[in-house]
Amino acid sequence: MPVRYLCRHCKVEIGTLPFEAEETIQKLHLFEIGEIDDYLEKNERGETTIHSICEHCEDSLRQFPDYYALKKWLQ
Repeated sequence: MPVRYLCRHCKVEIGTLPFEAEETIQKLHLFEIGEIDDYLEKNERGETTIHSICEHCEDSLRQFPDYYALKKWLQ
Protein backbone atom coordinates (compact mmCIF):
# COMPACT_ATOMS: atom_id res chain seq x y z
CA MET A 1 0.00 0.00 0.00
CA PRO A 2 1.44 3.44 -0.85
CA VAL A 3 2.50 5.92 1.82
CA ARG A 4 1.03 9.45 1.67
CA TYR A 5 2.96 12.51 2.80
CA LEU A 6 0.96 15.48 4.13
CA CYS A 7 2.16 18.82 5.45
CA ARG A 8 1.49 18.83 9.17
CA HIS A 9 0.82 22.57 9.12
CA CYS A 10 -1.32 23.33 6.04
CA LYS A 11 -2.52 19.74 5.33
CA VAL A 12 -1.51 19.89 1.65
CA GLU A 13 -0.59 16.54 0.13
CA ILE A 14 3.14 16.61 -0.59
CA GLY A 15 3.23 13.32 -2.43
CA THR A 16 2.82 9.56 -2.40
CA LEU A 17 5.37 6.81 -2.47
CA PRO A 18 4.55 3.33 -3.76
CA PHE A 19 6.67 1.64 -1.06
CA GLU A 20 5.36 -0.57 1.67
CA ALA A 21 4.81 1.41 4.87
CA GLU A 22 7.19 -0.55 7.10
CA GLU A 23 10.03 -0.25 4.58
CA THR A 24 9.56 3.53 4.34
CA ILE A 25 9.37 4.01 8.10
CA GLN A 26 12.58 2.06 8.61
CA LYS A 27 14.34 4.24 6.05
CA LEU A 28 13.25 7.38 7.93
CA HIS A 29 14.88 6.16 11.17
CA LEU A 30 11.98 7.57 13.21
CA PHE A 31 12.16 4.61 15.57
CA GLU A 32 15.60 5.75 16.75
CA ILE A 33 14.55 9.24 17.76
CA GLY A 34 11.30 8.17 19.44
CA GLU A 35 9.07 10.63 17.59
CA ILE A 36 7.21 8.24 15.34
CA ASP A 37 3.80 8.93 16.93
CA ASP A 38 4.12 12.63 16.10
CA TYR A 39 4.63 11.98 12.39
CA LEU A 40 2.96 8.70 11.54
CA GLU A 41 -0.76 8.00 11.23
CA LYS A 42 -2.45 4.75 10.29
CA ASN A 43 -6.17 4.62 9.65
CA GLU A 44 -8.59 1.71 10.07
CA ARG A 45 -8.05 0.61 6.45
CA GLY A 46 -4.30 0.25 7.04
CA GLU A 47 -3.32 3.31 5.01
CA THR A 48 -0.23 5.11 6.25
CA THR A 49 0.23 8.89 6.27
CA ILE A 50 3.46 10.59 7.25
CA HIS A 51 3.12 14.19 8.41
CA SER A 52 6.03 16.29 7.22
CA ILE A 53 6.42 19.91 6.11
CA CYS A 54 5.91 21.40 2.66
CA GLU A 55 8.28 23.92 1.08
CA HIS A 56 5.87 26.81 1.58
CA CYS A 57 5.51 26.21 5.32
CA GLU A 58 9.24 25.59 5.69
CA ASP A 59 9.97 28.96 4.07
CA SER A 60 7.44 30.65 6.37
CA LEU A 61 9.04 29.11 9.44
CA ARG A 62 12.46 30.28 8.27
CA GLN A 63 11.18 33.85 7.87
CA PHE A 64 9.19 33.83 11.11
CA PRO A 65 10.90 31.50 13.61
CA ASP A 66 8.48 32.56 16.36
CA TYR A 67 5.88 30.37 14.63
CA TYR A 68 7.62 27.30 16.08
CA ALA A 69 6.21 28.23 19.50
CA LEU A 70 2.62 28.18 18.20
CA LYS A 71 0.71 24.92 18.10
CA LYS A 72 -1.33 26.04 15.07
CA TRP A 73 -0.10 29.05 13.13
CA LEU A 74 -2.12 28.62 9.92
CA GLN A 75 -5.81 29.52 10.03
